[in-house]
Amino acid sequence: MDKEQLKKRTKQFGLRAMKLAAALRRGRVGDAVARQLVRSGTSVGANYRAACRARSRADFASKIAIAEEEADESGYWLEMITEGELMPSKRVESLLNEANELTAILAASAKTARTNRKSTIENRK
Repeated sequence: MDKEQLKKRTKQFGLRAMKLAAALRRGRVGDAVARQLVRSGTSVGANYRAACRARSRADFASKIAIAEEEADESGYWLEMITEGELMPSKRVESLLNEANELTAILAASAKTARTNRKSTIENRK
């Protein structure tokens, strides 16, 4: 998957998170969880885009790690929606799978970035 495809995928994830959050029942719990899901879900794509514009390898590694954290957090909120019975699991399942896949992709990218950064630093010595 190239960077443009991942940009689109993370953006679609954010849009889907927004739609799911809008469908949650209103109230103290639903509103709080919806707000958290929208924040973390849209942050995945925003931070991935920022990583793509990084000015250095260290900057890229930092920003891709943030995107990974936000994808993982989104997965947490989706689990809370299901386990808290705020929405049927069938309706959340696909988005939760995408959160887990994005977390894995971004984790692998962050690991590669850290490895490449360490190699660069060691080569300078």
